[in-house]
Amino acid sequence: MKITWKVWLLIIILVLSLISIFSIPPKFLEKGVVVKSVDKDSSSFSQGMRQGDIIIAVNNIRVENLEDYTQRINEAFDKNIGEERKLILNTKQSEYILFISQPPEITVSNIPSTTLNTGLDLQGGARALVKAQGKSLSNNEIQDLISITRNRLDTYGLKDISIKLVSDLQGENYMLIEIAGATPSELTELIEDQGKFEAKIGEEIVFIGGERDVSHVCRDDATCARIESCFPNQEGYSCRFSFHVSLSESAAKKHAEATSKLEINSTNPEYLTKKLDLYLDDEVFTSLFISKDLQGKETTQISVQGSGSGQTEQEALSNSKDEMNKLQTVLITGSLPYKLEIVKLDTSSPLLGEKFTQTILLAAIAAIVAVSIIIFIRYRKIKPSLLLLFTSLSEIVIILGLASLINWNLDLPSIAGIIAVIGTGVDQQIVILDESNINKVESMKQRIKRALFIVFAAFFTTLASLIPLYWAGAGLLKGFAVTTIIGITSAVLITRPAFADIIKSIGE
Repeated sequence: MKITWKVWLLIIILVLSLISIFSIPPKFLEKGVVVKSVDKDSSSFSQGMRQGDIIIAVNNIRVENLEDYTQRINEAFDKNIGEERKLILNTKQSEYILFISQPPEITVSNIPSTTLNTGLDLQGGARALVKAQGKSLSNNEIQDLISITRNRLDTYGLKDISIKLVSDLQGENYMLIEIAGATPSELTELIEDQGKFEAKIGEEIVFIGGERDVSHVCRDDATCARIESCFPNQEGYSCRFSFHVSLSESAAKKHAEATSKLEINSTNPEYLTKKLDLYLDDEVFTSLFISKDLQGKETTQISVQGSGSGQTEQEALSNSKDEMNKLQTVLITGSLPYKLEIVKLDTSSPLLGEKFTQTILLAAIAAIVAVSIIIFIRYRKIKPSLLLLFTSLSEIVIILGLASLINWNLDLPSIAGIIAVIGTGVDQQIVILDESNINKVESMKQRIKRALFIVFAAFFTTLASLIPLYWAGAGLLKGFAVTTIIGITSAVLITRPAFADIIKSIGE
């Protein structure tokens, strides 16, 4: 068989695609664990550890996978929990020596065997399509909203967050939020609460959340942010928390002006007649007594208090910590500029995504093999059948290679796009086979040329129909559109001409 430059191009692109997918050296041969996230307030972060680092040893003991890492950390902290100890984390680039009393505040996972990025559908989590309630936002307005939302979610300590602008065919702008590992209820609570914080004395607003009035909020420091006590009540248990807040000079002046108008409480002379009422989303969540010593004085330090409850003491403690974290976040970031509305909410289990991927890939391979058998029965030739099988598998490899190269996230719509490419590819290869076996009066070159004309005509028709899908459904079908366009474009430029050349060589 004559190997033309088109066939050589296919071979070179296949090799490059495999390198793009598995890298050099191959990722599936790497040992260790990859750092997924590092707490910004941790000693690991301050020493320079970042997301993407590969940990290869703990306390100079080799780590090959997540199970090894977990075992080494458990061994280091299984006794005398709370006592400071030395922990050595060796990465591929450097060594980190930590003196800590609890496991390092980092999240790790096994090193992926490929460079492919998977979307929320396959790795698990929750996705929300969000818009401003009763208002259509411009591109600039929604970009500001995305920035504030990302800041808030980052402050909550959430990892693996994707927030982006999407639009539908009518030009309506939405915010698409994807959080790996989150549940729909958690995502709903984070998004739909506007987080408007106001501190009032009577009807007068003293300060609000955000940088303008709040200069510092104590968090992750037991000296100024802590759970004070837990006690049983009629519904189970309740835990009280408190943390210090530093106010700006303008907010301190407002506080002084408001308290100067108050009198000393006759029944409780240690305090003033009115309390400092703290509102979250227009509802009072706590009221604080104001000491008589603060009357008319500009104070920049106040203590914010609240509580969390649960049926058990542990549940109450956990809820109290969550409430304190939520309130601290609102005070730091301020309120969202708009009341948000969730238009569409989805969730996906990582186990479901993994099983679905395995099943769909096996189904795709089985379909290709079945079509190859049918081609063999139809044409009674083994070479065209094997060639069709090889070409279809080549198209899958090229799509995945390009997806890896451009860091495209593979989600369920993307997998559907790959299947669509396989289907159209088989159809077009059958057209080439049929054209090569009919009308023997014409030369093989003329027949293949006519077949490729049909293939290119079908390509432009399909491309025209796919372009609107990029924006349809507020961008939720973007994965299908992009993957299919990549697939059919690489097919008509690389695999179809190579397939046609090989068929031509076999026919001649």
